Amino acid sequence: MSKKLAVLAGFVAGVVLAALAFAASAKTYQVTGPVLEINNDMIAVQKGKDRWEIARDGSTKMPAGVKVGDKVTIEYRMTATSVEVKSAPASKSTKKAA
Repeated sequence: MSKKLAVLAGFVAGVVLAALAFAASAKTYQVTGPVLEINNDMIAVQKGKDRWEIARDGSTKMPAGVKVGDKVTIEYRMTATSVEVKSAPASKSTKKAA
């Protein structure tokens, strides 16, 4: 019985750790359209009337031979590059002193 409990506890711990790792990753988004420009640092596609430029690096998975004019679907994540803190305006008290 002790071995079964140990195996079950290990399984539960693995599931919990996997769930935490999955929850920590940023949400993915997609954009589809024809390629307008492509270079080592980014790929630009047309979505409606807008030009979308998505950064890319050596870890970006991309088939060989993608060229301007090809219709592609890009999966991307939004990642903060910096955060600036600005103090909130002081709240004005609506109560009058008696």
